[in-house]
Amino acid sequence: MKTAPLPWDITRILFAVVAIGGLTAASFWVLRPFLPSAIWAVMIVIATWPEMRGVQRWLWGRRSLAVAAMTLVMIALILGPIAVAVGTLVDRADQIAAWTRSLVGISLPPPPDWLSGLPMVGKRIAAWWQNAASMSATDLADRVTPHLTGLGRWLISQAGSLLTLFVQLLLTVGISAVLYARGEVAAAWVLAFARRLAGAQGERAARLSGQAIRAIALGIVVTALVQAVVGGIGLAIMGVPHPALLTAIMFLLGVAQVGALPVMVGAVIWLFWQDQQLWGTVMLVWSVITGSIDNFLRPILIKKGADLPLLLVFAGVLGGLLAFGIIGLFVGPVVLAVSYTLLVAWVDEGRAPEE
Repeated sequence: MKTAPLPWDITRILFAVVAIGGLTAASFWVLRPFLPSAIWAVMIVIATWPEMRGVQRWLWGRRSLAVAAMTLVMIALILGPIAVAVGTLVDRADQIAAWTRSLVGISLPPPPDWLSGLPMVGKRIAAWWQNAASMSATDLADRVTPHLTGLGRWLISQAGSLLTLFVQLLLTVGISAVLYARGEVAAAWVLAFARRLAGAQGERAARLSGQAIRAIALGIVVTALVQAVVGGIGLAIMGVPHPALLTAIMFLLGVAQVGALPVMVGAVIWLFWQDQQLWGTVMLVWSVITGSIDNFLRPILIKKGADLPLLLVFAGVLGGLLAFGIIGLFVGPVVLAVSYTLLVAWVDEGRAPEE
């Protein structure tokens, strides 16, 4: 039997690999503008798929009505606040500029007596405040004007960034609607691809990825809700105005992984500014408790939803956040979960013959 020459065979394999790699790179290059929205849509759909199925059962088993309901909820929760923020910045650009100019003429009062009594930083802040208060209006304006001008320009420029974010989120909602409608087909294709790539272990890794995504989403949302409720109770007890609004802001900041501390620190400053040293100190302690909730509650919830080592989950959440931003909260643990699953399966396969 006559066989093909070896050099030609190597050349053919080399060209085939180059062609496949080129097609893959070109495909990613074409889809690159849509990848962030597509990744977010996949994460959202996987995390909320059981809820969508529940809505479908409630709406007489009609998938189209369930997709429409879930899409409307996403628009209200995701696109609504961005649209309001963009409209506010665009409509009130002149007012923002006038506000920054009006701040120049404001003179600072002397620092309150309690400020210097704060531990560690009180005396330094009081000295800086006293120095600023002793300046004339002209000198203070010369120092403050560049910063206020830059602040005003930054606020106005954020309208463009928010508009870009709005378009990306709109695309995310559209892709999510398509995935809701054809979720079973997409899931079957992913499982078939994983099975073709790595057999039964590949399919298990794909299923574990879905569990990890849902567990992380559950941990983030529930942790943000608990943190916001605990912080809101403290705000209401201490007499801080608008506790309901501030609780909603803390929940949004918790979902965005900023946490409730910015709002709590603002409440502490406001209480001390009102000469309520006792309530300010209590709020400071309450802020420490509220800010530390996510350090232990989030990993526990994620561990409960996905059968992964707690250290692996924590490293995936923290490392993904540092490497990829907010979306890394989902991508990091999923990557580590798949890698860990495949590594354990490979080790177990080598250990079985020996035993």
